[in-house]
This record gives sequence, C-alpha cells and structure tokens, in this order.
Amino acid sequence: MPVQQKEKSKGNREARSFFLFAVICTIFSAACSEIEKPQTQPFYAESKPPAQQEFHWSNGKTPKSLDPARAAAAPETDIVRALYEGLTDIDPRTLKEIPAVAEKWTSSDDQRIWTFQLRRNARWSNGKSVTADDFVTSWKRFARIGDKTAHRELFQNIVGLRMPKNAPVGEPTDFFETPIVNSETVQHSVQPKTTPILRSQEPTVPPPPANAASNPRTENKVGAAKSATAVFGAEAVDETTLRVTLEMADRDFPKLVANPIFRPVYGEGLEFETDQIDRDIVTNGPFKLAGIGNDGITLDRSETYWRRSAVDLEHVHFVPQDNAEAALDAYKKGEIDAVTNVEFAPLALKLLAPYDDFRQATHSALNFYEFNTKNPPFDDRRVREALAISIDRERLTSGELEGSARPALSFLPLGDKKNARLLLNVGRAKQLVEDAGYRNGAGFPRIRLLINRNDTQQRVARAVAKMWKQNLNLDTDIIVKDLSEIEVARGSGEFDLVRRGVVLPTTDEIASMSAIFGVAEKTEPQAVLKESEKSDAQPTRPNFKKIEGAADEHRGLNADKNVIVTEEEAVFELNAIPLYFPLSYALVKPYVRGFEINGLDAVSLSDIHIDSNWQAGKAIGE
Repeated sequence: MPVQQKEKSKGNREARSFFLFAVICTIFSAACSEIEKPQTQPFYAESKPPAQQEFHWSNGKTPKSLDPARAAAAPETDIVRALYEGLTDIDPRTLKEIPAVAEKWTSSDDQRIWTFQLRRNARWSNGKSVTADDFVTSWKRFARIGDKTAHRELFQNIVGLRMPKNAPVGEPTDFFETPIVNSETVQHSVQPKTTPILRSQEPTVPPPPANAASNPRTENKVGAAKSATAVFGAEAVDETTLRVTLEMADRDFPKLVANPIFRPVYGEGLEFETDQIDRDIVTNGPFKLAGIGNDGITLDRSETYWRRSAVDLEHVHFVPQDNAEAALDAYKKGEIDAVTNVEFAPLALKLLAPYDDFRQATHSALNFYEFNTKNPPFDDRRVREALAISIDRERLTSGELEGSARPALSFLPLGDKKNARLLLNVGRAKQLVEDAGYRNGAGFPRIRLLINRNDTQQRVARAVAKMWKQNLNLDTDIIVKDLSEIEVARGSGEFDLVRRGVVLPTTDEIASMSAIFGVAEKTEPQAVLKESEKSDAQPTRPNFKKIEGAADEHRGLNADKNVIVTEEEAVFELNAIPLYFPLSYALVKPYVRGFEINGLDAVSLSDIHIDSNWQAGKAIGE
C-alpha cells in the first residue's frame, strides 16, 4: 500500500477514535451530572390523606401481650402507651416528664421520698376512678410475676422491689426483704397520713425471712429511724395520694415512672396470665381496645379518658408486617401512614435518606466493650483509658457501620454532652500505656476480645483491633462464640474485654447506669492515677454514692465497695468502652402531624392529627 494511503487510513482511524472518545465523554459527563443532581420527588410515597381521623401504623410484628409489666419494646410499648396512662408521661419532643394521671408531685429534700397527687377525674374505661391503690397493686405484681417482667432493673430502687439474682417466679417473699420507714420517718412528705379508702385492703406483703437479723438489708437506714418489719415502698396515703420511698436519691424519678412498665392495670391483672390477648381488658389511657385479628389491632378513642377533648384520632390500626420490604410496599401503596421498628438495609437507608418523609433519631441504646478489671493490666485505669481513646469512632460508624450509628463519646445517648470526653487522642493514649509500664506496647499481653457470632460485630472488632495495633502497637485475639458460650466465658473470667449491647428505656440516669453496669464496683486504689500523674484532660474523681444496707449480690464480691450511679462516675472509672449508639428510623406520611420520632421510641398517639386538607405535591409548610 502506498505511503499516502497508509497515512490517510491512519488519519481516518484516529478521527473515528477521537469521535468515539468524545461521545463516551459526553455520555459519562451527563451521567455524572445526573448522579450529582438526582431528580427525585420530595416524598418517598405520596397518597391522599384519609377523610377521617384514622391512623394506620406498621410498627413491627403482632404483639405478644398488652400487659404494661411485660412491655419491653415496640410494638408492645407503642400500644401500651395508647391504652394505659401512668403517673407521668414523656414529652415526645423534649423527652422531659409531663403530668399524666399525677397532676403534680413533690420530693423530700434528700429525693428519696416522692409524693404524687393524682387527678380526681382520671377514669378507667369502665367508668371507675383511677386511685393510688391501683398503682400499689400493679407494682406489687412485679414481684408476683418475677422474671416475666420487662426491664426489672428499672424498679429496683423502690424499697421492697430489689430483686436478688436468679429469683424464682411467684415467690414474692424473696422480693420484699428491704425494711423501710415507719410512720415516724416520713416527715418529709407534704401529705399527712390518713386512713386510705382502698379497693383491696388485705395485706399482701409477706413477713420478713427468718434470717432477717443477719441480712444486710435489715440494717438499712432511712433518716434516723430503723424498722424491723418489711414494708413495700409504694403506699396509698389516700385515694389520690401515692407516696414512694427509694433506696437511693433519684432526681429523675418522675422520668422513670413514665416508662410503660409502671403503668397500672385494673385489679390484679389476672387477664394477662393467659397466652391470648383479652379483648375486654379495662384500660385508662386515651384509647381503648376495639378489635384483634389477623390484620392487626384496632384502638378507638376512649370516651372516659380525662383529656378526651384534646385527642383528635378516632381510630388507630396497628398493622403487623413481617419485614422491611413488606412495610415499604404497604407504605408506598398508601395502605399505612407510618412505618417504624423495622431494620432497613444500609442500601435502603441511603436511598431513603433524601426524602422528606424519612426520619431518623439516635436510639437510646449503647454498644460497648466491658473490661474484666480483675485481669491485669486491665485493672489499671490508665490502660483502660488508653484503649478507649485510641479508637476512631467516627471512622468506625461511617465505615464498618455504614452510617447506621452515631459515635459514643460517653455512655448515655440522650443526655447532654458534658461527659463526652472519649475523643480520639493517640498521643495521650501512647503516653498512658508508657506510664503503665509498656513503652511502645512492649510486654503488653495479647488482648482477648470476646464477641458474639454476628457479621457486623466481627467487622467492628477487626477494625478496633487494627486501631489498637496501629496506634498503640497492641495485639488482639478476637474470640468469637455463641451467646450461650459467652455467658460461660464471662462467668469463668476467660476474657479481657467482652462486647455487650443494652437498650436504655428511660432517661433516668441511675436506672441507665444500672442497665449498663449492674451494680458496678469501684476501681481499686492502685488502678487510679496519682494526682501528680493527672493532666488537664484527666477527669476529677466524682463523689461515689452508696446504697446503705444493699445486699451483697447487688454490690459485687466486696460489699464495702461503692457503686456507679452517674455518667460522670462511669466516665471516670471506665470499666467499659462505649463504642456507638444505633439509629432508629421511620417513614411518616406528610399529612400526619404530631408524630415525633425520638430515642425512646415514645410516640404519643394522643398528639397526632390527620391533616385531611393536605395535597400531594406540596411540601410540609407550603
């Protein structure tokens, strides 16, 4: 082929290649532009609002019980909050306590005796008055049903309800051992003691056990008096006055009793002793039970509720769904108005995030690594702090957890940030390890990290182990076991750290610390830094609290050690490493007003209103 033809052919090929390259670049550029600026509707699903005040809510599977004492989490807690009302409630926006059956309350100066004044117009659905004795009787059920009760740790601060470990069901004698004040020691109470008019007058509190004289609880002091008789810590002074005595002072007690398990049931609660839900249960909340079927549970607005005029919803339908896909499909079709209590896959969360009807909140739960402080060198606080502040939690939550959690810089997810001290600080962590005698990690034993068989937890553990290696030159053995095997390993002490997760169903600080640590032991003196070793970043030692007369099983092996009851104390001691707070999610139609998603999953149905005039295509506020 002549040279000219070769050059011409080569030029044509180059021209065609350039043209093809230009077309590809144009297409790629357009695609990138579309990715950067997605054209989406404001809402994941738009549908016409119902003409009536009727609300369809998918909040999980079919509930197993409507018993407040057994309501551990949604969907049970959602329905219990609608059917029953306690002494107080939680404002879904602020998470602060607000009046409910109790219109006001006071405490003694030491915050151990709380007096609640019940409103006189509170009624059961059968028309009878809600009395102080209803609360006393219901709280005594905690003892009778034993470990069937949800969140037993929440009521252990009430005198007479401190439950020993492995307590048998139906043996109330084991639960009413703590002596309490007699009538001469309640002088702090604002209400005089009168002869109560009660629905049940029979004494239900058993006598003290035969060995009461040697029981540490018999030495309990309240004020300057002692009592040799076991008495329950909740007392109906009269029909509308309830007095509660606590073992420890608790400034947050009105927040605690807003939890569903403290809500009263009518009578002895025998209707909850069967496996089937009783259609005829008597309730005292803003709604009453109207129907139970395969398609869910239906509630109607209660005509006897004291605040009926402020409740807009006439009917509520709880629609069970087996999985997130089914719930999303029903929401998309307009069959339900809100979706909660589902586990969305990470990809689904990314797809839902841009929509205005998708909501998320920090869930009141904590994932953490608990130390075995009996094993050296983990009995040294410097080592524990070094391991805690050498973890990059931001990278952990955005990487391994794919944005489904928030970094835990302290222990409580819903509190203020004053105790958020566990920021990444590799320099300080290295110095602490060196001060503990392990320069550059030399001589430090391999860390035995015990976790359960869960893909996410294994990814998190590998990431944390890598950080400890890179930042402190410490090696980690990740030990993966089934949950039953983990309990055995914890009992034998064959671990240095163990992964744990807890749900914190209240903003009460003492109850939350108890859920995380149980009754934790204070660190031995040699494990605490000397004053000369402290830096400006080192927290000062808080004043630890004591439970006078608390039994040994609730205070660890050494009954003389103090307990952790505040977040400040927990941050100082660092008997555990907080890792992250999970997030909770919801889809709520734009015409639903007053549906507040929060960390406690405390939705108030009595605050919800259906905006029947809402029109599709308009954002909220237009």
